[in-house]
Amino acid sequence: MKALVYEGPKSVSVKDVPDATVEKPTDVLVRITTTNICGSDLHMYEGRTGLESGKILGHENMGEVVEVGSGVDRVKVGDQVSLPFNIGCGFCENCERGNTGFCLTVNPGTAGGAYGFYGMGPYAGGQAELLRVPYADFNCLVLPEDAQDKQNDYTMLSDIFPTGWHATELAGMRPGESVVVYGGGPVGIMAAYSAVIRGASQVFVVDRHPDRLKLAERAGATPIDDSAGDPAQQVLDATDGRGADRGCECVGYQAHDAQGNEDPSMTLNSLFQAVRPTGKIGVVGLFLPGDPGAKTEDAKTGRYPLDYGTTWFKGQGIGNGQANVKNYNRQLAQLIHRGKAAPSFIVSHELSLAEAPEAYRNFDDRLQGWTKVLLKPAA
Repeated sequence: MKALVYEGPKSVSVKDVPDATVEKPTDVLVRITTTNICGSDLHMYEGRTGLESGKILGHENMGEVVEVGSGVDRVKVGDQVSLPFNIGCGFCENCERGNTGFCLTVNPGTAGGAYGFYGMGPYAGGQAELLRVPYADFNCLVLPEDAQDKQNDYTMLSDIFPTGWHATELAGMRPGESVVVYGGGPVGIMAAYSAVIRGASQVFVVDRHPDRLKLAERAGATPIDDSAGDPAQQVLDATDGRGADRGCECVGYQAHDAQGNEDPSMTLNSLFQAVRPTGKIGVVGLFLPGDPGAKTEDAKTGRYPLDYGTTWFKGQGIGNGQANVKNYNRQLAQLIHRGKAAPSFIVSHELSLAEAPEAYRNFDDRLQGWTKVLLKPAA
């Protein structure tokens, strides 16, 4: 089969590799119809994670089941399925509690496994023609009959739509409240979109790229250009000095200012200023315990200078971590199915798998108009 393989910093290529297969009775084999390039893939692409060469990338995957293991009961050949990026066993303590992003079975020695991701187990990614799915009865979301017609919407269920929703959930958002989202990438736009769907009274998206700020408007949010002035002050001005009720951090450890100076603490420290006293912040932007490309020795080991005194004095809460996709994907699929959500409005490019290396370069360079890239290996 053909697959996109990581070779080293800013180097990926499409290669012929051995076909993925059913290895255990609880596996299924999926023919990938759509797989997305995620902002988290760019951290690995840039060499900011220590990912080993030879890894097949891709954790935002959907497709058609073409083979099932003898121990699979629910999922059938021919099913169209969305695959949560985080792999769960379904029976460990964390999975039973709904914390499927922190499964204790699939990646022994740590909590959590994922397809094609650094430090998240041996699992190959889905930027390929075929993907092995472990614990398939648990991990496969079988999609409604309109899966083909709404494929570009349903493909968002593997990560960014649930992750954006999770940001608002971690922030404790309730209807009628105001929300500020830092980061207008795909996850940030989905956080803003989720806040609108959930009944926020005001939603702000902080970014500086014109194409992303336009998408924020399409999502129903007010764009805030942080290159035009202090974003926290802009939020305070727009909320009569009170600050937003809730904040969502959707940037992560490669945050940088308008001049290009990297500061991993920048967005969180600004959120402490932009969110009201006793408000809460949900952090879904990626922060890792190790970053070989960091600018400081502390940042290389995941230590960042935070204005903790500010957030403590304001009595703010902070929720952290990757989305437990299975907590949300079934309900979000119904929003898509019933016409209440159409997250594919963020898609800028639909490309073949062969075009993936160029797509990585352009997406990583933040070229104007490259907002969300879908790859179609089966095309």
